[in-house]
Amino acid sequence: MEFHYATVWEAIADAVPEQAALIQGSRTISWREYETRSARLAAALTAAGLGPGSKVALYLFNGPEYAEAQFAAFKMRAVPVNVNYRYRADELAYLLADSDAEAVVYHAGLADRVASARFRGERVKLWIEVGEIGPPPLDGAVSYESLIAEHGPQPPVPRSPEDLYVLYTGGTTGLPKGVVYRIGPMVAGFLAQLPPSAGLPPILDPGDAALAARRLNDEGRPYSALPACPLMHGTGAWAGLLGPHLLGGTTVLTESRSLDPAEIWSVTERHGVGTMVIVGDAFARPLLRQLAADRAAGRVYDLGHLRFVISSGAMFAAETKAALLDHIPHLAIIDTIGASEGLMGMALTTKDTPAETGRFMPFPTTKVFTDDGREVAPGSGEVGFLAAGGNVPVGYHKDETKSAATFREIGGVRYSLPGDLATVNADGTITLLGRGNHCINTGGEKVFPEEVEEAAKTHPAVEDCLVFGVDDDRFGQRVVAVVAPVDAGAPPSEDEVIAHVRARLAPYKAPRMVAIVAEVPRTPSGKADYAAARALLR
Repeated sequence: MEFHYATVWEAIADAVPEQAALIQGSRTISWREYETRSARLAAALTAAGLGPGSKVALYLFNGPEYAEAQFAAFKMRAVPVNVNYRYRADELAYLLADSDAEAVVYHAGLADRVASARFRGERVKLWIEVGEIGPPPLDGAVSYESLIAEHGPQPPVPRSPEDLYVLYTGGTTGLPKGVVYRIGPMVAGFLAQLPPSAGLPPILDPGDAALAARRLNDEGRPYSALPACPLMHGTGAWAGLLGPHLLGGTTVLTESRSLDPAEIWSVTERHGVGTMVIVGDAFARPLLRQLAADRAAGRVYDLGHLRFVISSGAMFAAETKAALLDHIPHLAIIDTIGASEGLMGMALTTKDTPAETGRFMPFPTTKVFTDDGREVAPGSGEVGFLAAGGNVPVGYHKDETKSAATFREIGGVRYSLPGDLATVNADGTITLLGRGNHCINTGGEKVFPEEVEEAAKTHPAVEDCLVFGVDDDRFGQRVVAVVAPVDAGAPPSEDEVIAHVRARLAPYKAPRMVAIVAEVPRTPSGKADYAAARALLR
């Protein structure tokens, strides 16, 4: 059996056909239905002229159709392409062209943007609309459900671990870029790392994944995950869908299209979710506030099944983790450090093992290198670039220059260096300082925005914060911040925020200007939207 998502999932569908694969609201899709519906969609894509290597763009909100369309693409050795559902027509058109998309699966609620962009998607052979009953309003588009009804299941085909997976990252600067991975190493990594969290040994043979799924099912403890973040984001897709499904797990989805903490906790309780997936403080703080409000109102959730909270993609403060553990003492919080270009380390926090903000244990293949390729010595205090080894991406789609700069060979080993700066502590742990291209140089001193943001967020009246540099005639750059208050009716003053940071960090790191805003601009995945934040200062 190949190390391949589709191959393993097909075996799991045979092993646990009645186990729920996907749940959203009143909809429950079993593994048998999941596999069959995906096979029917794969047949429709093949009939439209798509084949191995074809790109299938997923312009969708969280829902079973996202998972099915992804599975369908894997089945026929095509490449699913994640598309941010916040993208407008021009951004959508760019991504469809850059990815060479040949099919687009889109939600009816996004049809107006598709209508404006589709005539620039010259390679697209099939436009598939999800969500509304009846014919799609766009000429030439077809209904998702009608395609599934009209085609028989496509039989499984031989596949290769060299087949590709593309994760588009909008990041915080520049145009979206597709990070290209080989599927085989991804699947092998999940099967080695995920089973121990379910009390199983690492899986070294992909044929054993179905046996593990059957065992968990027979023991009445199937793996379950709730991605609170979007599936179009790497954190949600990897930790909330791709990994859990390799153990025959159930992915539970909320119905809201934005963060709804009350719904997340209610759904977690109702379905006995074992793992919740979030993106740092941007998700954890609203979830924590909901728990506190509900507890004060006498509503206490039964969260006995919830064993793990997994976070990636944004800072997750130690204070926030501690407060979450006060509500759910048995919880284990797994905070991973990495980027779309690779994972580099993790911090495990429990009630008995508190962790520091931004401090991680690196994976064995992770290194920290200086600009000239020297490895940073532990305890030296020297700042270097984090480098992820192991499952290193093939490169960026259609960008050889950027690929050569990011995916480099050092000492005969290939690494991914996406730009994160860090120091190596004497005990071998690493302290993340932030993304190098966001580092602020003020009067010759370097300021890492994440450090200032975390200091500001310890103020009891501050809910969220973004820090960045703006041009300054005297210092080159000066530090500024946009801050959202916990209570809009009682916001902190600019001077209070500045004084609070100055009391915790060197004075040159404190913001020289603070804008109090209703909400700090972030993407649906919780990442900072620096362009929008800068606009708030004008």
